[in-house]
Amino acid sequence: MGRYVFKLPDVGEGTAEAEIVAWHVQVGEIVQEDAPLVDVMTDKATVEMTSPVTGRVTALVGEPGDMAPVGSVIVVLDVDGAAEGSEPITPPTLPEAAPVAAPVAASEAAEPHPRAPAPLGSVHGAAPPPSLDLDPAAGSSARANRDRAPLSTPNRAPGERPAASPAVRRRAEDLGVKLTFIPGSGPGGRIEHADLDAYLAASAAEAAPVKVRAALAPRTGVETVKVIGLRRRIAEKMQEAKRRIPHFAYVEEVDMTELEALRQHLNATHPDRPRLTVLPFFVRALVRILPAYPQINARFDDEAGVVHRHEGVHLGVATQTPNGLVVPVLRHAEALELWTAAAEVARLAEAARTGKAKSEELSGSTITLTSLGPLGGVATTPVINYPEVAIIGPNKIVDRPVVRNGQIVIRKMMNLSSSFDHRVVDGYDAAEFIQKVKAALEHPASLFVD
Repeated sequence: MGRYVFKLPDVGEGTAEAEIVAWHVQVGEIVQEDAPLVDVMTDKATVEMTSPVTGRVTALVGEPGDMAPVGSVIVVLDVDGAAEGSEPITPPTLPEAAPVAAPVAASEAAEPHPRAPAPLGSVHGAAPPPSLDLDPAAGSSARANRDRAPLSTPNRAPGERPAASPAVRRRAEDLGVKLTFIPGSGPGGRIEHADLDAYLAASAAEAAPVKVRAALAPRTGVETVKVIGLRRRIAEKMQEAKRRIPHFAYVEEVDMTELEALRQHLNATHPDRPRLTVLPFFVRALVRILPAYPQINARFDDEAGVVHRHEGVHLGVATQTPNGLVVPVLRHAEALELWTAAAEVARLAEAARTGKAKSEELSGSTITLTSLGPLGGVATTPVINYPEVAIIGPNKIVDRPVVRNGQIVIRKMMNLSSSFDHRVVDGYDAAEFIQKVKAALEHPASLFVD
């Protein structure tokens, strides 16, 4: 038998380190070749690392949220024979850390395999997590199981790790039960599912009745959530944008009645083509107007004191995903006709939501479009996607009474929000630019006239 040391590979683009986002394995588990080991995140994307060999996990280095340098050890496995890259089993040389710590579960709903924080560089094994206190008066049943003194004393030496299969460990972890308290009936004192069932039954019999929370009783629980992975990247980018960029906002009202009529007509008469939302029309308006405002279709390198004005429009489309906000990029939007733009926006949004967007599809935008759709509200003050200098945010379309030709009529109205970098874009230029976008949207035929 040998030992295989898995080191964090170079994930490309000169990345020196990556953040551990989620473990897919735990110590003691048998892992098949090509099975997922860990998700790591670079500045560009989340990457799933798979096992190059079949073996038993003996050590995991780091916790979700820790940064791992490229080339550092992150997983150690025992393998049969002398697999390529393996070596005789010796105590692994790992980063100096505190004694081996059993991890606890983090309250991180976005992480598929959460672990709680531990000291950086710690090597952890499998141990059951505590569950959240849903009722501060009585506590959850899982907590009662976890904290209860053993019903019978297991026959183990002090500090001896209970023997159990990965399946039993996972089940105990889900239930919030410490295997240390459970005597095993299997060979060598191994804990079986039946032993876990017996412990749970005995615990339920001894548990105090759960108190029902009164309808108006105060809720005093506090959930502590470690900010890691994509959520941490979002936080860092937003903080950097607001710290570096002097934002100013501009909001204008747009009559979308004619455009909405055109959009619905095109969808009804071309059911075989990609469905048109409002966004492709915004794409069309922006690519026609931006050439006259090159200072808006730009990226500002404030450290070098240089503004890069782009002829091509690489439009970022802010997209909400289960893990947070990402901005896939519609490249060379100026070269796309209406339906092609609609199809590409839909493809990029789906790739972002499912985590399949490529790193090159998530960087390089020159201006960003952000929309909350039906939740768009009356107005927003969107945060600029640094190092860009402008962001456009259409809000929801609503029927409102307006005055036209001296008559009160019902029109489909929308507020168009925008933010600009005042170091690069003057207020007058921003207002003029938005007024031209407004005119194009209110007379949609002009979008298709050269």
